[in-house]
Amino acid sequence: MSISIVPTLKILKPAAMVVGVAFLGLIVGYWANAAFTTGNAPSFAPGYAPEQPIDFSHRVHAGENQIECLYCHTQASRSASAGVPSVDKCAGCHQQVATDRPQIRRVLEYWENEEPIPWIKVHDLPDFVYFPHKRHVAAGVSCQTCHGPVETMDVVSRQAPSQMGICLNCHKEHQVEFGTDCLTCHK
Repeated sequence: MSISIVPTLKILKPAAMVVGVAFLGLIVGYWANAAFTTGNAPSFAPGYAPEQPIDFSHRVHAGENQIECLYCHTQASRSASAGVPSVDKCAGCHQQVATDRPQIRRVLEYWENEEPIPWIKVHDLPDFVYFPHKRHVAAGVSCQTCHGPVETMDVVSRQAPSQMGICLNCHKEHQVEFGTDCLTCHK
């Protein structure tokens, strides 16, 4: 009596195809992420500084002119996200200031066309991370604690990796209780 494994292989063929396609998808996804990541480092790593649509100097604005972070990033005091300033905020000053400079003319073009400036996030966290800026602002944590000395940067770059350990160490060092939002996932 002969025993054949052909019927069993026919049953396993669809499952093997699914596993093969999923594996191929992972490889292609990994390659696409590495190939199309903007900037000089992966978006989660220190040193990440994507090329922005406008050459904006935080050194000039926050450093030399001492404009407070919350003047432009108004959402940071009332939202989870700090947000980026609207083109209206930029045009509010630059309709009068440095209007002859090419980069300022580009800002004003966005404003005249009623288009937002398509800034690329430098400090982007994974979608599953909830980081409430408003709680940290209310607690008096300076922006530089996480973002580094932005007021000295012509080009903003990520100063620290996006890792949970940094948050945990800071909370332990300052003896801060973790809120219920954190404890929902991190019991």
